[in-house]
Amino acid sequence: MTKLIKKRSKKAGLPPGSLVHIGEKKTDKTKITIIEYDEVHFHEREAKTIEECFPFRDKNRPTVAWINIDGIHQSEILGKLGEGFGLHPLIVEDILNTDQRPKIEDFETYSYLVLKMLYFNAKDGEVASEQVSLILGYNFIISFQEREADIFHVISDRIRTNKGRVRKMGADYLAYCLLDAIVDNYFIIMETLGEKIESLENELVKEPSPEILPAIYNLKRNMILLRRSVWPLREVIGGLGRGGSLQIQESVKIYLKDIHDHTIYIIDTLESFREMVAGMLEIYLSSISNRMNAVIKVLTMIATIFMPLTFIAGIYGMNFKYMPGLEWRWGYPMVLLIMAGIGIAMVYYFRKKRW
Repeated sequence: MTKLIKKRSKKAGLPPGSLVHIGEKKTDKTKITIIEYDEVHFHEREAKTIEECFPFRDKNRPTVAWINIDGIHQSEILGKLGEGFGLHPLIVEDILNTDQRPKIEDFETYSYLVLKMLYFNAKDGEVASEQVSLILGYNFIISFQEREADIFHVISDRIRTNKGRVRKMGADYLAYCLLDAIVDNYFIIMETLGEKIESLENELVKEPSPEILPAIYNLKRNMILLRRSVWPLREVIGGLGRGGSLQIQESVKIYLKDIHDHTIYIIDTLESFREMVAGMLEIYLSSISNRMNAVIKVLTMIATIFMPLTFIAGIYGMNFKYMPGLEWRWGYPMVLLIMAGIGIAMVYYFRKKRW
C-alpha cells in the first residue's frame, strides 16, 4: 500500500527554502518537454537544458508555452528553473516535497497550484497517488510530474491536432484543461471502486469468508487517500473560480465552475462509498458473530443433552457391590432405554422451543 505520510526527516534542521526531494524516485532522469502554440502555429520539442525554457517567461511573447517536467528528483534543475522564472524558494521547496496538500498560492506574476493525480493498480487493487504542481503565468504554464502521465497526452494531442478551443485561448484555459483531465480521472477511479464495493457486498451477503476482511480494510485505506486528495481540491477550484488567481480571465471562470461541480459530485460519491464500506465491515462482524453464536448454540445443546446421560452413566459406573439392579437381567437394556428416552425428549423440547 502506498504510504499515506512520506518521511520528512531529511529536512530536519535545514533552513526554509532548502531544495531537498521528499518522495520516491519514479523516473531515471528529468525530461523537459516544451510545447509552444497559438491559433496558427505549433512547435514541440524536448529541451536539452533548463536554460532553453527561460525565453518563455517574457510576458509580451505572443504565443502560449507549456513546459512539462517529468521527474522532479533532480533538485539542481528545479533550482535553476526557479531562479530563471523568479519563483519563490518556498515554492520550489514545495514542488520537491511530494507530500503536499492540494492548494493554491497566488503571486503577482504567477500562481502555484498543487494537485494529486490518482491511479488504480489492478494487480493489488490499490489506489496510488502522484503529486502534480502547476505554475501558471500570463502566457505560460509549467507542470511538474513525478513521472510521465498518460492522461496529459490527451491534452497535448488536442493541441497538436488543433481540436477544441485550446489553441484559441490563453494559458489559463490550458490550466483548466489540465485540471479537468485530473478530475475526470477521478471518475474512473470512483467507478472502479464502486464495482469492487458492489462485488464485495454480493459476496458478503451470500457467504462471507475470511478473505473479505482484508479487502474491506484495503477499500478503507483507498477511501482515506481519495478523501485527502479530493476534499482540498474543492477549495482550490472554488478559489480559482472566484478570482483567486490574477492570471485567470473571466472567460475561463465558467469552465472552472464546471470542474467545481464535478468535484462536489465526486466528494458526495466518496462519502456514500465510505458509509457503504463502514456498513460492510459491520455486516461482516455481525455475520461472524452470528455464525459463532450458532456454533456455540449447537455445542450447548449437545452438552445439555448428554449432561443427564453422563450423570446416569456415572452413577452406574461406580464399583459398589450392592447397587439396585445389578443382579437384574434386564437392568442394562432398561438403563440404555431410559437414557435414549431422555435424549429424545430433550431434542423434542428444543425443537418445539425453536432453539
